[in-house]
Amino acid sequence: MKIPRLLQAVLVLAGVYFGFIVVFDIVLDAVIPSSLLAMYMFFVTAGVFMVFTHDEEQTRELVVPIKALVEDPSNRLWRNIVFVVVPLAAGGGAYMQMQPSFDAPLELRTIHPAPPSTAKIYGERVNLLKLTNPFRETEKKDPEKFRELVDAGAAVYIQNCQYCHGDKLDGNGPFAAGLNPTPLNFQDVGTIAQLQESYLFWRIATGGPGLPKEAAPWISSMPVWQDFLKEDEIWKVILYLYDYTGHRPRSWEHE
Repeated sequence: MKIPRLLQAVLVLAGVYFGFIVVFDIVLDAVIPSSLLAMYMFFVTAGVFMVFTHDEEQTRELVVPIKALVEDPSNRLWRNIVFVVVPLAAGGGAYMQMQPSFDAPLELRTIHPAPPSTAKIYGERVNLLKLTNPFRETEKKDPEKFRELVDAGAAVYIQNCQYCHGDKLDGNGPFAAGLNPTPLNFQDVGTIAQLQESYLFWRIATGGPGLPKEAAPWISSMPVWQDFLKEDEIWKVILYLYDYTGHRPRSWEHE
């Protein structure tokens, strides 16, 4: 039995729709935004009906069921049902879409996720509870050497970090507007002033991909800097961050 032309078009659209769902949910393991799905389906629908109405014969075949429903007196009952159900469905869909929701957001961002007790950094498993900045002791023992280390950290920061975090460490770098969420403001007392240097080392070295997976999904654009910077460069950057902002790093002994 030949499938009506209109039903063929509907089946194609349904197949494309569920194909998008399968690709994103199963293959890519990602959530497709409803606005993006609606945009895709708009163009797919336009393309499908352009193909199914490419000549007059195909167009007439496509609209035969619609004309029969509207013009045939024997279809009066079905016509009335369709004319009631379709507007109600459209109105109900619009109402549900526009109705405000009082539910909490699905993703609640944790600005400072709890670090693991150990992490693999630069090919070694390190204990973050015992990890300390090897250059911190020079602050008291050799202030001149300490200033050199801070200046070296500043150079690394300007070359690699200021594009997002800003030259004033306020999270307002030239690339910041293109990121969501925007980079942290290190000048804020709620950021690095509340953290240990080992925490900063872990976050910088492992970046967004290094965040704990048990509480995912996280939102972070931080690169894995251990792939680009040397270990001592990260420690020097940390010296610079605290020195520039005037904050003192917290220690585990004071927790």
